[in-house]
Amino acid sequence: MAITLKANQRKDLKQSVTRELRQEGNVPSVVYGKDKEPINVAVNSIELLKTVRDEGKNAIISLDIKGGSTVDVMLHEYQVDPLKDELIHADFYIVNMSEEMDVEVPVRLDGEAPGAKEDGVVQQPLYELAVRAKPADIPEEILVDISELNIGDSIMVGDLKEGRNYEITEDENTTIVSVTPPEEMPEEPDTENADAEPEVIGEDKDEDDESQEDEAKEESENK
Repeated sequence: MAITLKANQRKDLKQSVTRELRQEGNVPSVVYGKDKEPINVAVNSIELLKTVRDEGKNAIISLDIKGGSTVDVMLHEYQVDPLKDELIHADFYIVNMSEEMDVEVPVRLDGEAPGAKEDGVVQQPLYELAVRAKPADIPEEILVDISELNIGDSIMVGDLKEGRNYEITEDENTTIVSVTPPEEMPEEPDTENADAEPEVIGEDKDEDDESQEDEAKEESENK
């Protein structure tokens, strides 16, 4: 079921007008699609964020454009002001509900790995899976059960069972999660004798030889 989001058309694209829209809590946006003319709109920033937070980034949004038509879209991408942490632009892609499309779906680990209780380290190199499905069948997330993973075990993409209404297109040899052995602590260097002067082999012997030679020379002179 699509979530309805209201939008207003933007006909004046001047920077001053765009700036005013943002100050009023709206996000300048563009709606586009295959063989479709782009439409410039503005949507409420809070409503858009709430929709993405509650329904996920792959949610189907029924965009109700004031003075125009209602179109089914997905949020394609958005830009955030890094200083103000506010939305400054969004792109919506018009979807055909009867055609399959390729998207990235978040991966969430479920359960607790027994290997983690033995000080193993749970590592997740893959956080999103490539999936192909009709818009209405795209999962919000894909759960990966790790409750049977011991140290040295891993789960690959090929180990997952595909959903009834979607196909996983990710490389099946890609690792999703693994449990690695605990990292060994490096041995601490022996600092007890670290500052001791190194022994010079033969040094004492040479000194003794020189002393004996001096004594012999002195005795010879006295004779």
